[in-house]
Amino acid sequence: MEVLYTSNLLSVKPQSPTASSTHIRRLCISPKTTINTGKLSYRRVKKLRVSAIAQPLTGSSDSSPSSDISKGAPRISSNDEQQGDEGKFNWFSHWYPAAPEYDLDKRVPHAFTVMGLDIVVWWDKRSQTWQVFDDSCPHRRAPLSEGRIDEDGDLQCSYHGWCFGPKGDCKYIPQEPSDGPRVHTSKRACASTYPSLQQQGIIWFWPNTDPQFKDTALEKKPPLIPALSDPSFPCTLSMRDLPYGYEILTENLMDPSHVPYAHYGLGSQTPMPWNNISFKRAGRPLDLCLERLDESGFRGKQVTGFSNFTPPCVYVSHHTFKTSKEGKPQPSISGTEQEKMKTIFFIFICIPVSPGRSRLIWAFPRNFALWMYRLLPRWLTHIQQNLFPDSDLYFLHLEERKLQNYGKTNWEKACYVPTAADAFVVAFRKWLKRYANNGVDWGKSFDGSLPPSPPKEQLMDRYRSHVVKCRSCKGALNVF
Repeated sequence: MEVLYTSNLLSVKPQSPTASSTHIRRLCISPKTTINTGKLSYRRVKKLRVSAIAQPLTGSSDSSPSSDISKGAPRISSNDEQQGDEGKFNWFSHWYPAAPEYDLDKRVPHAFTVMGLDIVVWWDKRSQTWQVFDDSCPHRRAPLSEGRIDEDGDLQCSYHGWCFGPKGDCKYIPQEPSDGPRVHTSKRACASTYPSLQQQGIIWFWPNTDPQFKDTALEKKPPLIPALSDPSFPCTLSMRDLPYGYEILTENLMDPSHVPYAHYGLGSQTPMPWNNISFKRAGRPLDLCLERLDESGFRGKQVTGFSNFTPPCVYVSHHTFKTSKEGKPQPSISGTEQEKMKTIFFIFICIPVSPGRSRLIWAFPRNFALWMYRLLPRWLTHIQQNLFPDSDLYFLHLEERKLQNYGKTNWEKACYVPTAADAFVVAFRKWLKRYANNGVDWGKSFDGSLPPSPPKEQLMDRYRSHVVKCRSCKGALNVF
């Protein structure tokens, strides 16, 4: 899937070269397209706007929704309900990010866990590409990420010295006798490899080592986010591991109304365009409106822009605004004047790691205050940016455990979400329920149970969750 933006629009279309034009027309929303016909079906509206504890997302009625919508309840246009079968989303048939390329040291292998899979990312100097292997040596299953890159550029296991080339083929077994059978050529001596590619500064991999998927990149590529490639919108990619699951991470990022409270005191440093008053008393109704929801994700509208969720990982929120004489952000307008507006993209790439664990890659491309990118070192920017996940990390960790007591199929019974401010969160949970069996499918790796909760001090340890995996912060720490 490709996430596109225009002057005042986010749209989604397939990136696959084999995608049909009909499919593209169905998913792309033109600036001239009228989404809301004015004849809303109450059955569809009620699924997202009625209190979840009183009415499941699948509830229905035939009365008019106009009076409730005017009160600020979550609403959804009549076109959002495209037909689909629950549980048809295949979690292992999509590209997943491993890490930003900038933070990877080409001299050593790097260990990551994604979708419950232990992988090792390493640089092949012969082909000048990053390779992604199963983090397991075929000899005695020692982790290859604890190995090294040898003088020939091969990945060497540190346990017994077995060496592997970029295609997983075993190049050398030190214990193999020179006059005996060439056991290193056996298929059983090969390391398992994942299809991988580098795109927009991120290393992506396809979570299946079966040889039939080795050419997946020729048929289907990861989501493309043009804002990351636009030189007029400079940004840097950042990454952090978080002690709560993919579902909690993703819905939290889709919830703008929590910002002035969960991140209280941080707003004056990084004002958000949708807040027209001070952060201290920023709580107010938010007019979030869902325009499309189907198996390919959803698209929503808010006062200053649009938001797109492209499953399983990419959420992009696009805001264009102007500043009044009083210094307050104002909603954007259409036309040529918009080219002079301030525009910012909130790009969040949410990665399922394991039950109760997730990883976030983020970037904030914008066309204003560009002096910050020229003057401030990356590590100093990370100190400020990491204050945001710090401030809500602990209670999100606890929230996930409280929700587990209700079961993953009963989110709408556990949570009371009566206002339009929760529209995107409800849409995400609705997408999970209808298309993805209510959550991540871990395959044979996990049964979905959460791990024991460690002490708060360990949960808040930013060193292991960010610094050791960040080239800039780790370098700065070593200097200090």
